[in-house]
Amino acid sequence: MRSALGGTFNVLHEGHKALLDKAFNESDHVLIGLTSDAMASATRDSVIPYGLRLKALEDYLSTKDGSWEVREISDVFGPAVEIDDLDVLIVSEETYTNGIALNNERIKREMHPLSISVLRMVNGSNGDRISSTNVVKGKTSKRGSTDSIRVSVGSLNPVKTEAVRSVMERIYGEVILTSSEVSSGVSEQPWGEETYEGAVNRAKAAMNDCDLSVGIEAGVFEVYDGLYDVQHCVILDKAGRMTIGMSSGFRYPDDVIELLRKGATVGEAMKQLYTKDSRGRKEGAVGVLSKGLLDRKSLTEQSVLAAMIPRMPE
Repeated sequence: MRSALGGTFNVLHEGHKALLDKAFNESDHVLIGLTSDAMASATRDSVIPYGLRLKALEDYLSTKDGSWEVREISDVFGPAVEIDDLDVLIVSEETYTNGIALNNERIKREMHPLSISVLRMVNGSNGDRISSTNVVKGKTSKRGSTDSIRVSVGSLNPVKTEAVRSVMERIYGEVILTSSEVSSGVSEQPWGEETYEGAVNRAKAAMNDCDLSVGIEAGVFEVYDGLYDVQHCVILDKAGRMTIGMSSGFRYPDDVIELLRKGATVGEAMKQLYTKDSRGRKEGAVGVLSKGLLDRKSLTEQSVLAAMIPRMPE
């Protein structure tokens, strides 16, 4: 038995997991269509980049028995309208009409319609359905809780926000996370102490009606044999206590260093030197330079976790 389902999985929440669980319970092989950034952006104001959504999805799928595959899709039908040996389409109550439309398209192509299996909406503690929109807006946790610890991030950068979410969930189980665009108050390309100052400014600016506010800044440091990248994370609580953490540092190649010394930002230097490497837009400098062995979200998580060490719950 082979099943198919699709979605944006903007933030992988309990509703998404229930949909995936249903697919594995009803079939031996699951085909998942994951919407492209362009398709997702057409209906959402805030979209987490495809690479991050894919990684979160694959991490959960790796815990399941049975085989699976993920394909990027750019329309509502995806590969399910082309593959003949599928048996079941897994949908939520919200996407049931899409399933009907997909079957009509299959019939037009002289393919057998799929059996449609519908999952009832999964509700949170407040009785409302769990949705990525509410999670991204900071209304609920990914499990639908409205009374979890509240964390505010001083950035709209999805790499930073998802790194903070990942670390805080590992520590507290559930978190309600909000993000806002704030000024770092330092140079576009921070050097040395500016990195710490920028992280502090972001954390202070993000402090609102939350339990913890987080500021993250990456900067260039002149140490040892050249210029190194080190991320700083500052975490502030309501009482005014501040804790600081840093990521591991990596040395920039000489050609990047040369441009940095001439006044270029890291982004400008990487674009000029690695413009043919499309990974640069998705993985950042560390992803390109490490050939994908270390991604920028993981590097950011290091700094957040380091800043949380003095705060670890008993």
